[in-house]
Amino acid sequence: MSNKSKERKKISLGIVGMTCASCAQTIEKALKEHVGVEQANVNFASEKAYLAYDPKTTNKKELIKTVRATGYDARLETKKIILRIGGMTCASCAQTIENALKKTEGIVEANVNLASEKAVVVYDVQEIDYEGIKAVIEGTGYTVLGREEGAAKYEKEIEEEQRKFHEAKMKMRVAWAFTIPIMVWMIPEMILGQAWPNEDVFNLGMILLAVPVLFWAGRETLLSAVRAVSHGSANMDVLIALGTSTAFVTGPAVFFSPIMNYAGVAGMIMSFHLTGRYIEAKAKGRASQAIRKLLELEAKTARILVDGEEKEVPIDEVEVGNVMIVRPGEKIPTDGVVIEGQSAVDESMATGESMPVMKKVGDEVIGATVNQRGMLKIRATKVGQDTFLSQVIKLVEECQGSKVPIQEFADRVTSYFVPTVLGLAVVALILWLVAPDAIKVVSLWAQPFLPWIDPNLGVVTLAIFALVATLVIACPCALGLATPTALMVGSGMGAENGVLIRRGEAIQTLKNLDTIVFDKTGTITKGRPEVTDIVPAEGHTKEEVLRLAASVEVGSEHPLGEAILRKAKEENVELYKAEEFEAVTGRGVKAKIGFSPQKFSLVGNRKLMEEERIDYRSVEDDLERLEGEAKTAMLVAVNGKIAGAVAVADTLKPDSVQAIRELEMMGLKTTMLTGDNRRTAEAIAKKVGMSRVLSEVLPDQKVKEIQKLQENGETVAMVGDGINDAPALTAANVGIAIGTGTDIAIESADVTLVRGDLSSVVTAIKLSRKTFSKIKQNLFWAFFYNIIALPAAMLGLAHPVIAEIAMATSSVTVVTNANLLRRARIRPEYLKKEK
Repeated sequence: MSNKSKERKKISLGIVGMTCASCAQTIEKALKEHVGVEQANVNFASEKAYLAYDPKTTNKKELIKTVRATGYDARLETKKIILRIGGMTCASCAQTIENALKKTEGIVEANVNLASEKAVVVYDVQEIDYEGIKAVIEGTGYTVLGREEGAAKYEKEIEEEQRKFHEAKMKMRVAWAFTIPIMVWMIPEMILGQAWPNEDVFNLGMILLAVPVLFWAGRETLLSAVRAVSHGSANMDVLIALGTSTAFVTGPAVFFSPIMNYAGVAGMIMSFHLTGRYIEAKAKGRASQAIRKLLELEAKTARILVDGEEKEVPIDEVEVGNVMIVRPGEKIPTDGVVIEGQSAVDESMATGESMPVMKKVGDEVIGATVNQRGMLKIRATKVGQDTFLSQVIKLVEECQGSKVPIQEFADRVTSYFVPTVLGLAVVALILWLVAPDAIKVVSLWAQPFLPWIDPNLGVVTLAIFALVATLVIACPCALGLATPTALMVGSGMGAENGVLIRRGEAIQTLKNLDTIVFDKTGTITKGRPEVTDIVPAEGHTKEEVLRLAASVEVGSEHPLGEAILRKAKEENVELYKAEEFEAVTGRGVKAKIGFSPQKFSLVGNRKLMEEERIDYRSVEDDLERLEGEAKTAMLVAVNGKIAGAVAVADTLKPDSVQAIRELEMMGLKTTMLTGDNRRTAEAIAKKVGMSRVLSEVLPDQKVKEIQKLQENGETVAMVGDGINDAPALTAANVGIAIGTGTDIAIESADVTLVRGDLSSVVTAIKLSRKTFSKIKQNLFWAFFYNIIALPAAMLGLAHPVIAEIAMATSSVTVVTNANLLRRARIRPEYLKKEK
């Protein structure tokens, strides 16, 4: 890792005031031009900016200033806590603590109240945590007695989302309260061609009814447009504001010139626009509900043992090492280890697996999972931001904050979209004013089947008709929402099914895979091998061979060595004392064992024996037989002579065969990567059904093997354990890590599988294909709509009101289509059949 990447800091900012994809583009462009910013992605759907910057060059305050300079606002992701403080005796005590807190990096606001002996602290969750705040207070000589309450940043976001939703609903209702009378009043004129009760009253009525719709309900849209223009940018609100203002101005103008009154139409356009915004807000809420669902799972309180007695405390006050009591039917408050009791635990929230998992003493448990049967005593091992649930939320957020490569083209189009539409609207206006007869040909052709077209209207009226329609029909939002909404739904579905996607680009790469490479041990197999055969050479017994092998393997951490030690323990074999232990990478182990005289013993493969010039021909036939049975055979030698062989087999995971078969049926080439010799590797691959084997690969050669496949033009995914296979996961086009217990924050992986089975790999591939399919559908609809709609509006074929309905519908269609992804079947076929 370079020094630059070590120094780089990642943050996310909440953005306030965005109304369309062009807003996001404007902010993103400004942030990318900010000195020190290495990466910036503004997500319109989640209303957040995800940034990577050099803290030596810039800081959060400067970044927020840059956002505000574009006419929008940015807020830090803050959390508010109330702390009980002990030791304060006067006002200066409170002042001392308050000043210390305010000087601390990451503290946004601090108020210390002497009377209540409490401190209310608002802090930046990305900069400091509870322990840091506690340390600052205790550093001033006072004590923190505990936390009283906490409002998580996500809960605040949910409240804010609800407020926006209710506000959008209220504005829509107010708008329609005035627009419905406009529409009813228009009916006599449309049917009879006669304004009721007369022209002047009708025209004045249209203006008066449109005023509250535009300037009260639609006030935020108009202000957003003004802000955008004043900062030298243009968003969709600029188009709506220009369209409705132009239409509204015809109302007063009708008293002074021969022109149609479109003031009522302006009110209708704004009402449909606000309706679209309301439906869009509702649909976006559904798209982002993954994090909300996860938050709802969290336990609010925990019962902990204090001096041998049970005490119920808020979840925020649980600390590492606390012993929690969890009764049947209760949620496990936080991640921990069972220290007493046995029970079945429902882990479906974490893994997507409906079958309960038996937990006994020593087993890890995940916070927010449900204890079903017996009472458990659990020692807390992770709290707060370190828990499994917090990591899942972080990974889902990280995915939603990334971009899929296909989105880059849509972003480029969006950045030029509004200025282009403004230009086209002006072109339409000029064409209708300069060459009305040429364009009327199209209107005359369409008049029989489009009832709103009237070529007999005045030239200025027709020109305004086309101008307003062109302005309001264009929809950059559909382009801006096409990818993020699908990504939000897809990443949420993944989390619900135990598939955590870290980066959005992995979705596109997974869809294009040619080959999936699987590490054998712990991925295809259970990773817990067992001794199956002991073959003594002439002059040795089985017990002596096991004793020699186990004595050498005492110092080994390899799963095969652990299997031999377990066997020796089961057989009650007394071991020799081992000295000068040495592990020879990819070959085996050596050690001096016993007392006087010491024996030099080796356990390993053929290569090790050949390097030590030990003749193993007497057991070669047995070796070939064992390897043909998919067993790993290790030779045992003592004092330069062969003593025998020990065979170890690692049993396959229950779903390996079915998962590999389904992946092959999906058109993917499956490859096994292992350090085993070719014969053993091929026997295992045949049993599983894999199409290719890469055997006798030393740990440091895995990356080279991945690169060789890539050089052959293959797009490669690597599935491994995330620790030993980290370099290979990074080298592959997509790294898929098998999660280990509650630790899922695996930096080297693009995708982390919570469950250790291979069915999750099938789920990940299916999810990526379905998500990318939705992204393509959304982008096609967004482009197709704009390509058809804009020329139609310019030619006067779209009534301004119908144009606005079409625009609102296009945004809603894209978000609704993304939500339909939830119906996709991403579970492996064989699991569906079992159900």
